[in-house]
Amino acid sequence: MLNLWTIKFPHILCLTEHHLCDHKINSTYVKCYTLGAKYCRKSRKYGGVSIFVCEGLLFSTVELGGFCRDQDLEVCAVKLHISSFVFCILCVYRPPTGNFSCFLSSLESILNQLYTNSVNIIICEDININYLDNTNSKLQLDSLLLSYNLYSTVDFPTRISNCSSTAIDNIIIDKFKNTNCTIKPLSNGLSDHDAQILILHDIEIQNLKAHHYTKRLINEFTISEFKLNLSYESWDEIFTEENVDSVFNSFLNTYLRIFYHSFPLKKVYHSQHNKAWITTGIKISNQHKRDMYLLCRSTNNPKLKNHYKTYCRILCDVIKTAKKLYYNKLITNSNNKAKSIWNIVNTETKKKIVMIMDLR
Repeated sequence: MLNLWTIKFPHILCLTEHHLCDHKINSTYVKCYTLGAKYCRKSRKYGGVSIFVCEGLLFSTVELGGFCRDQDLEVCAVKLHISSFVFCILCVYRPPTGNFSCFLSSLESILNQLYTNSVNIIICEDININYLDNTNSKLQLDSLLLSYNLYSTVDFPTRISNCSSTAIDNIIIDKFKNTNCTIKPLSNGLSDHDAQILILHDIEIQNLKAHHYTKRLINEFTISEFKLNLSYESWDEIFTEENVDSVFNSFLNTYLRIFYHSFPLKKVYHSQHNKAWITTGIKISNQHKRDMYLLCRSTNNPKLKNHYKTYCRILCDVIKTAKKLYYNKLITNSNNKAKSIWNIVNTETKKKIVMIMDLR
């Protein structure tokens, strides 16, 4: 899904129905993001909510576990300090079979605890209430939200099938604190729900610190230069010394001077899009897959749906093959195959200290 952004990633990702247990969500790695908050079901399968925060943003986790109840209300939250603003981002899920009265009561308790004039509350929710219809549930929820100056922003379908279009996902904001914002859908082809993107135009975030590491430039050329510089060294000061400590210090100083000169330090920056195995053909195929998904959900044509499923299976095999060939090439061309293998394993499995919001 993040490959849909070619320039800049969202600052906050809020995900509902992640279907993971605690240890699995804790080990989930989303490049360039940190798991900020999460809730996993205790007594039932599936469900769950989580919030991922872009690395470099300062945040704190808001403890709301006491308000969660499987099938009625699943919620997690983070608090962000951006310039002089304080944002509280909530991710909320309510299953369609849950107790609506319990949901409203718990949500009111949460808002009563979090709401202050200095905190900008934003709720990213999948609550299975169709905002395109004026149902009694919608009116009750709106009445509760209005008491905290919170308003819904989504006025377009977020779940589209060949027989229905509903807006059961929403982003709730304080329109008096966020007067210049944009909300738009994103069809990602991964879910039967479309994502929603909220852009707050008045919020400026300083450029996040670039992630980089430092390494020495060691290659055939610099090694040859190092050997050449060593050969030019006369070492006269070393052989004229009689004190062993002085000889060693003189040798080490000379050696390190040549070493640091021949192998300079270089900053290597991490790229957000560093999946080298993703070829142009795979990108085009992924876009074609998303286009077919949008077409399939608006038709009952069985041939088209079978073609889509076949296309997805083939594309999945192509991606697996591309990754395999890429990693095999890395290992084959490596001078230290064991180290290369472990680097690949760490890249694929490591952890780091989802509605979608972009603050800029």
